[in-house]
Amino acid sequence: MENKILSPGAKALEVNLDNIRYGSFAEIGAGQEVVRWFFRVGGAAGTIAKSISAYDMKVSDDIYGRAPRYVCRERLEDMLKLEYDLNIERLNEQRGETTAFFAFADTVSARNYHGTNECHGWLGIRFQTEPHAAPSEIIIHVRMLDNENSLQQEALGIIGVNLVYGAFHYSHNPDLLVKSLLDNLTTDRIEVDMVDLHGDAFLHVDNRVISLRLVQLGLSDAAMFSADGKVLQPSEHLRKKNVLVERGRFRPVTHVNIDMLNAARKQFDADNQASPADTISIMEITMHNLRSGNDSIDLEDFISRADVLEATGHTVMISDYPEYYRLVSYLSRYTDRRIGLTMGASSLVDLFNDEYYSSLQGGILEAFGRLLKHNVKLYIYPYKDTQSDTLYKVDNLNIDPKQSYLYEYLKQGEHVQQLEEFNEAYLPIFSPDVLKMITDNQDGWESLVPDVVAEKIKKQHLFGYKN
Repeated sequence: MENKILSPGAKALEVNLDNIRYGSFAEIGAGQEVVRWFFRVGGAAGTIAKSISAYDMKVSDDIYGRAPRYVCRERLEDMLKLEYDLNIERLNEQRGETTAFFAFADTVSARNYHGTNECHGWLGIRFQTEPHAAPSEIIIHVRMLDNENSLQQEALGIIGVNLVYGAFHYSHNPDLLVKSLLDNLTTDRIEVDMVDLHGDAFLHVDNRVISLRLVQLGLSDAAMFSADGKVLQPSEHLRKKNVLVERGRFRPVTHVNIDMLNAARKQFDADNQASPADTISIMEITMHNLRSGNDSIDLEDFISRADVLEATGHTVMISDYPEYYRLVSYLSRYTDRRIGLTMGASSLVDLFNDEYYSSLQGGILEAFGRLLKHNVKLYIYPYKDTQSDTLYKVDNLNIDPKQSYLYEYLKQGEHVQQLEEFNEAYLPIFSPDVLKMITDNQDGWESLVPDVVAEKIKKQHLFGYKN
């Protein structure tokens, strides 16, 4: 049955009339926009134990403790813990038998008078699904896109109500919960780029799948998670970092994928004279590379790819940016440091196909202008033609003659660089061939992938592997 979308007022009233729910609201920045809905519709006395707002930094620090920044996940988690624990401490003895307690919190930076700040916020709720249940928690990060402060506050109030209502009514259905966050809103007004579900109600939820859903449903154009499967918020993870990205299908990860990223990382750090701690390596999968022929996404296949990427210890990004210049624009939103893209020589040839940029008024020149304005370099891994035994590198690629002058310009400007250290023995390895060997139960595929990947595939029977 299709979910009927209720108005924010209807959702708030339904929560207020639910006798089992009782808790507190704590909001920093952008006003008391969420709790206002619950006061406005009536019946709030049955739901709200306390409402608090701490605008001043010193006051906020005195209540919740110091945090690295005013608007950050750490501050939100401190708020949720303190307010929830206070509810249990003060109210459990009196009404714990019949009450499912909750604490909602947000810390937000809405548009300032001059329009110079980053407009974003952290929202979360810690709640019991029923009396005496262990707590569960939902944490989200949003970017507010309206041009006026009052509109951003309005959007914040709506998504906060959606979060509270979703926690109480959709915790059994994470897909519906995530989708409902933008009820009565559009992605032109607010973007949800991180959702983290954990606790008693979400023991069987894979937050990597939730990250995928964010992009698939259009709530965000990209999502990230760490090698151990924890969801990441891009602005906090990429802030003041050099970023190196390898795009691929990773179906499965092979020696080529790892060799390409390692070689690029070594050259990238040398070019930037950066320490390893200053650079983040990301393995990125586009939605295009996840979709099958009927435009659907095979979750089992996605989890298999996520698991083998996890085994290699790399940060993973899912994006809806088929064009590299859009990916770079997204990354530069969060860091002003250097950005590197590593790709195979054949992918570089495709990059000079002007049909790829037919949607841009300025065509291929506009695309490369957008790509390279953000201090970007392309690091190219060679390709070996098995029939002619020719090794194709930056200097002997068959670029379309129409683009030869552009290509030469990029080489002379050192925007395109050949990876010098690579393992030539890995060049004949292609992921589709390895995948076919795995699904056909052929011997020898293990030598074509890193040992940790082979072990993971065998142990968890990924990609259709059979003993």
